[in-house]
Amino acid sequence: MAKGPYSEKVMDHFMNPRNMGEIEGANAVGEVGNPACGDVMKIFLDIDDAGIVKDVKFKTFGCGAAIASSSMATELIKGKKVEEILALTNQAIVDALGGLPPAKIHCSVMAEEAIEEALKDFYIRKGEDPAIVQKMKEEIKSAATGGN
Repeated sequence: MAKGPYSEKVMDHFMNPRNMGEIEGANAVGEVGNPACGDVMKIFLDIDDAGIVKDVKFKTFGCGAAIASSSMATELIKGKKVEEILALTNQAIVDALGGLPPAKIHCSVMAEEAIEEALKDFYIRKGEDPAIVQKMKEEIKSAATGGN
């Protein structure tokens, strides 16, 4: 059992982060920062023509929870379709990590936002309106709540 406020999974992803680094020639890059805590998270995606994430890497400057959230998020989206990764919520990242202290929930929110920013970049590079990301996200949310 992990000591302190962090689960064993959080500690594992902090001590042994998965998919750290950057992708040369990535076709989608998203960067977000939280001025309140100084964390900066950058996600690199390689998305194929079928809309599947073939590779994903991250670079995060921040606390252990930010690094663990980035690492877990990359694990959760690798091999998935764009529509599936847009359904990923910060709560799913928190759950996959076995929980985060309330003061660190914003780290999982940053991971969700960095993925969204990368997808906006992906559509911009394809010459499409990046607003499609928000539209798709709203449709997913609406479907999940039964249209409410």
